Amino acid sequence: MQRTRVAGRAKLDGSAWQILWRLLKYIMQKSHFALFIAFFSVIVSAGASVVGTLFIQRLIDDYITPLMKVAHPNFTPLLHMIILMGAIYLLGVIGTLLYSQLMIMTGQKLQKRIRDEMFTHMQQLPLSYFDSNDYGDVMSRYTNDVDTLRQMVEQSFPMFINALFNVVFTLTAMITLSPTLTIISLIVFALSIFIVRKLSSKSSYYFRMQQKALGNIDGYIEEMLNGQKVIKVFSHEDQAKAGFDKRNEALRQDASMANGLSTMLFPIMGNVGNILYVLIAVVGGYFAVNHITPITLGEIAAFVQLSRSFSQPIAQITMQLNSIIMGLAGAQRMFQLFDEPVEQDSGDTTLVYVTENEQHELTETSERTDKWAWKTPEKDGNVKLTPVKGHIEFKDVSFSYDGKKTVLHHISLDAKPGEKMAFVGATGAGKTTITNMLNRFYDISSGQILYDGIDIQNIQKASLRLSMGIVLQDTNLFTASIRDNIRYGRLNATDEEAVEAAKLANADSFIRNLPKGYDTVIDGSGSDLSQGQRQLLSIARAAIADPPTMIMDEATSSIDTRTEALVQSGMDNLMKGRTTFVIAHRLSTIHNSDEILVIEDGRIIEAGNHESLMQEKGEYYELYTGKTILE
Repeated sequence: MQRTRVAGRAKLDGSAWQILWRLLKYIMQKSHFALFIAFFSVIVSAGASVVGTLFIQRLIDDYITPLMKVAHPNFTPLLHMIILMGAIYLLGVIGTLLYSQLMIMTGQKLQKRIRDEMFTHMQQLPLSYFDSNDYGDVMSRYTNDVDTLRQMVEQSFPMFINALFNVVFTLTAMITLSPTLTIISLIVFALSIFIVRKLSSKSSYYFRMQQKALGNIDGYIEEMLNGQKVIKVFSHEDQAKAGFDKRNEALRQDASMANGLSTMLFPIMGNVGNILYVLIAVVGGYFAVNHITPITLGEIAAFVQLSRSFSQPIAQITMQLNSIIMGLAGAQRMFQLFDEPVEQDSGDTTLVYVTENEQHELTETSERTDKWAWKTPEKDGNVKLTPVKGHIEFKDVSFSYDGKKTVLHHISLDAKPGEKMAFVGATGAGKTTITNMLNRFYDISSGQILYDGIDIQNIQKASLRLSMGIVLQDTNLFTASIRDNIRYGRLNATDEEAVEAAKLANADSFIRNLPKGYDTVIDGSGSDLSQGQRQLLSIARAAIADPPTMIMDEATSSIDTRTEALVQSGMDNLMKGRTTFVIAHRLSTIHNSDEILVIEDGRIIEAGNHESLMQEKGEYYELYTGKTILE
């Protein structure tokens, strides 16, 4: 199985530096050249700004002041110096434009790559991940978190690095001009940074809470949208709104605190520059007039400008720091998804099409035929082809989701090829869990499951699931035409095969009555179709796959009785000649089963056909006669 390759799979511990380093390695995998050019451009941009400012000192001391002392000044050298100074600033502008454009391109490519790899990785995750994680939170990782990360890469991070180099270059220039004034400046900055750090730590906490609250509200909105019919049936609009208001208020509070604290940072650092401007002008002038330190007017002017330039990048650093923290929070949630272990598959037996000659010898073929076989590699390099018959055996199977509480206890069953086996029991008894073991959505804790004599642990999951068709109670459709929804069972099926599958499922009649027939486009929810029509499409989708084994998971338990007969007829057509497992609360749909298993608390308490179980007058008899009602 192909897996998503992700840089640095070390477990995250929440350290911002570790997340940042991992993110940089991830970006460098595909954009190292662009990052190198952008980094060089940042240095040029920051350096040009400082060098240009230092020219102020030379302009005043070496050109303007001497010109003021002569009667007939020659302005040509001054003009040359001004042109050179302008060229340096222009170089800085070019550097800024270059790294800005490069980082925008990098951010857009990164966003696409992350979503591509997240989707690929999600497809490889086990069903247990989706059972234990809120869909809205997973969606938020795709949308909010990735978008926040993109903004950080495109804007916040390059501006942060540019400001950092500006600080280093500016500080070096300030020390060169006047160590004394530099010390005074640093004392003022140290006090402001102490205040900023306190505010920053608080705001970063609330930004993380804001991201979490966004995930919560996304999940709640999705849940409410999916449950609109139930909400209206029970008139729970007020309760639903109250639940939304609670989550929305939590988001508002976290966002208000996060943004309120972060917006205090910029004015604090911005006013530090004004304070320094006055302080340095006064102290520098005093030093120059009283000859306390050897400092010129040009050096004071340059130092004042540098001190203002020094405060601006520090303000930028504090301003962008919160955006970077938000981006890293999004990166952490992205990596958490990447770190989820993919579904393990050690099987080497695959499902193939075969032909059979007069001597009943099987030969693998790439063409579609009406015969399937299990292809198992042997130690001598040859392969063994075992005809697919649909013989399913459970041998003393037990299962636990968490390794503590056992939900299936010593399940043993034997479904012969072509037999129909039904599971009966209350909700939560373990009926669906048994079928989840069969298609390996979950792996058993102990025991063995054999498929045509082969341990299913040795069958590749893709081949195992390809050999089984499933008709679920909740039919999942996709935004596409009716024809393409049917063909989802086998993507390379022809139009004629799609029609034949619909006829087998008794769906052809209602499809042809739709405005565009098989070309009618339905949305993903299938809300423009009735529950019965959606189930007929589900049956057609399973029919076009033509699997040797079928699983009917409560396929008729949520439709009206008028439609049930049509659906039941379609299911009967689908089950002919196939090994079938049926889960149903309507016992009238399973009385013709070859074997009926009554499940209670994860155990088989009764087994037999309808007649034998009725004679036993046990739990099944109580259910069938209505003396006991399934919960």
